[in-house]
Amino acid sequence: MSPTAGLGLKPQHFAEAIACPAAGLWFEIHAENYMVDGGPRLAMLDALRGERPLSVHGVGLSIASAEAPDPIHLNKLTRLVERCEPFLVSEHLAWCSLGERCFPDLLPFPRSSDALRLIVRNIDIVQTALRRPILIENPTVYMELDGHDWSETAFLSELVARTGCGLLVDLNNIVVSGHNLGFDPTEYLCELPGHAIGEYHLAGHSRDSAADLLIDSHDAPVADTVWALFDEAVRRFGCRPT
Repeated sequence: MSPTAGLGLKPQHFAEAIACPAAGLWFEIHAENYMVDGGPRLAMLDALRGERPLSVHGVGLSIASAEAPDPIHLNKLTRLVERCEPFLVSEHLAWCSLGERCFPDLLPFPRSSDALRLIVRNIDIVQTALRRPILIENPTVYMELDGHDWSETAFLSELVARTGCGLLVDLNNIVVSGHNLGFDPTEYLCELPGHAIGEYHLAGHSRDSAADLLIDSHDAPVADTVWALFDEAVRRFGCRPT
């Protein structure tokens, strides 16, 4: 896959997506929107797959959970990946479920050595089921947590080394977390293992002025600070599907 530009697919934009003549265009889908047995969404996906490359971006594997990935969820994801043959599969470095309880957010965790061991196990389970490496996306963080043994960039680098996974580097997430936690986004970027980066994400964020937080809301144009960090990423690591 050449390092071209993609768009997140919304079903309401399907007609425009399949008719768009742009060279090199690809589409990213959220896996959980298509993990069904049939119906119009899969028909839409099959039609688009015949015209454009796809990437699959998961939001529900809960890869940073202390529990192993839910086998029913993972089986559905495996079937979807087999059906649409995406050129990339990715998931977030976060957790969103505990037992049978699911939470409507991607939640943070202490980057302890115990957490590292469990997440390595979870990534291995997923990659074995899918029979391919996946990309892990750096999270958005809103507050400091206690209990870290690793910096975020060192943790991501160690995941790459131990599992053979790649990284989906979300430049917006870096800017948002950098503002909220007070670190330099460019320094963070420089600490990542460039050879493992398989994709970049760009998105818009909003500001909660009362709390002086940036929110990863995806409801605004990409900010100038994110574009500048993207330029630095391309200069430092080269082009990637974006």
